[in-house]
Amino acid sequence: MLSILRKARLKDKEMRILMLGLDNAGKTTIVKKVMGEDVNTVSPTLGFIIKTIDFQGYKLNIWDVGGQKTLRSYWRNYFEKTDALIWVVDATDRLRVDDCRRELHDLLLEERLSGASLLVFANKTDVAGCMDQEEIQESLQLNAIKTHVCHIIRCSAITGENLEQGLQWVVEDAKKRLFLY
Repeated sequence: MLSILRKARLKDKEMRILMLGLDNAGKTTIVKKVMGEDVNTVSPTLGFIIKTIDFQGYKLNIWDVGGQKTLRSYWRNYFEKTDALIWVVDATDRLRVDDCRRELHDLLLEERLSGASLLVFANKTDVAGCMDQEEIQESLQLNAIKTHVCHIIRCSAITGENLEQGLQWVVEDAKKRLFLY
């Protein structure tokens, strides 16, 4: 029934994307880079920012929500009608990867996020000594996720590497579930 209701939105070809992750993972920098904005003037997001981009005939409403520990309890206020969740991981932050895993797995238990695609952006992979994709996949226990379609992509918010490919995956996966064409 949920998929039928979601497919009823086929006229507007619009998607709501929630971008979450721990603070300093690079969520806002990713959004700014995708929007073609200056990525040299980024400050921590205290609350949320909404940006809309036209991408391959779809209107993507990206909700970039701050990831500071004091803000995480408010994340649930943004779950409604989420079509895709982009989880941003700082590939250089080995010290907080366990916190990152716990927060992600707790999110995936939320009923209002059921049915949402899950893209994991492994950000800052342009930095020497960062975790590789396999290490991140293992540390976050992505293979254990059975409730969501999950995909991981290495990226760099600064260079823009693989950001478009990530959005492409989100759109393709959502198209299969949400739209009749």
